[in-house]
Amino acid sequence: MKKFRILTINPRVTTTEVALYENEVPLLEYVIAHTSDELTKHAIISAQYVLRANHILAFLVEKGINLSKIQAVCGRGGLLKPIDGGTYSVNSIMVKELLEQSRGEHPSNLGALIAFEIATHLDISAYIVDPVVVDEMEDLARITGYPGIDRKSVFHALNHKACGRRAALELGKKYEDINLIVAHMGSGITIGAHSKGKVIDVNNGFNGEGPFSLERSGTIPPGDLIDLCYSGQFTYEEMKHQLLFHSGLKAYMANSDMTSIESLLPKETDSNILYLKALAYQVAKEIGSASTVLYGKVDGIILTGELAFSHLFVNLIMERVDWIADIMVYPGEDELQSLTNGCLRVMRKEEEAKEYI
Repeated sequence: MKKFRILTINPRVTTTEVALYENEVPLLEYVIAHTSDELTKHAIISAQYVLRANHILAFLVEKGINLSKIQAVCGRGGLLKPIDGGTYSVNSIMVKELLEQSRGEHPSNLGALIAFEIATHLDISAYIVDPVVVDEMEDLARITGYPGIDRKSVFHALNHKACGRRAALELGKKYEDINLIVAHMGSGITIGAHSKGKVIDVNNGFNGEGPFSLERSGTIPPGDLIDLCYSGQFTYEEMKHQLLFHSGLKAYMANSDMTSIESLLPKETDSNILYLKALAYQVAKEIGSASTVLYGKVDGIILTGELAFSHLFVNLIMERVDWIADIMVYPGEDELQSLTNGCLRVMRKEEEAKEYI
C-alpha cells in the first residue's frame, strides 16, 4: 500500500493540536500551548495564523522531521458559507473569507489558514474536512413557521460523518447506502438524520436548538424566552452568553463535568437525578424525531461525544430508543484522525477534493 504523510492541525482557543500521520497511523502528536501575551498581540483570532504556523514548523524541525516528506496539510474547517460535506481544497477564496471572519469569529477559522500557510511554504496541497457549516438539509426541514426565520444546519459535522463511516464499515456497507441517526453529545448536542450519506435534518447545536446539554439551554418555550429577553435582566450579548455557556446541567447542578456529576448522584437529592434523566429524555426524544425523518428505516443509532463515556447516561437513552435500531456507542471524538481520514480518501482517489466557490 502506498504511504502518505499528512500533517494535521486542530486549532483551539489557546492551543494548537498537531499530528503527523503516515496513512492512518500517527507518527507524532503534540499540543502547542500559546501564551496570552503572544495571542493578544493580534486584534482578531484569524490574524494568529502566521504565529501558529511558525510554531508548528519550528516544532517539526526540532523533532527532526523531514518536511519534504510531508505530502499534504489538513486543517479543521471554520465558519464558511453553507457547503456539502466532504474534503475541500483550501483556495484563495476560502482564505479571504476566513481572514475577514465575515461569518463569525472562532478558533476553527485558523485551521484552513494555518494549513494553507504551511502548504504554500512546502509547495503541497492544503485541505479541510467536513466543517461545522456542512449543510445538506432538505428544504422541508428548514421551515420554522415564521417567514424570514429558517432553521440552519450548524453541527459537529466532522465527528458525525466520521462516526457514520465507521458504523457503515462495521455494518459491511457504504455510508452512502444506509440510514443512520447520529447523536453527538458534549458541551453542545447535535442529533442528525443521515440518509444515504447526507445529513438531511439536524438541530443547530451552535445556537442551542434541540436538547439542552452540559452548558446550553436547548429549545426554550418562545413566550417565556421573549419575556426574559425584555426583562432588562440581561443585555443582548449577556443573554446569548447565558443560553450558550451558563445553562443546561451547569445551571441546574453547578457542574458541567459528567464524571463528577455521576459521583455526586448517590449522595445528592432526587432533583439532580431528575436533571440527568431529563437530559437523556430529551436526547432520546430527538432521536425518535429523527427516526420519523427517515420513515422509520434506520440501520443504526450512534451515540458519540464526551457524554457517551457515561454508562449511566447511555443506558438512560438506550432504554428509550433501542427498539428503533441497533445502537453503536463511540465515546469521545478524534478530530485529528477524522481530518486525516478525510484527506486520505482524496489522496487515495477514493473521493475527489471539492472546490470552495
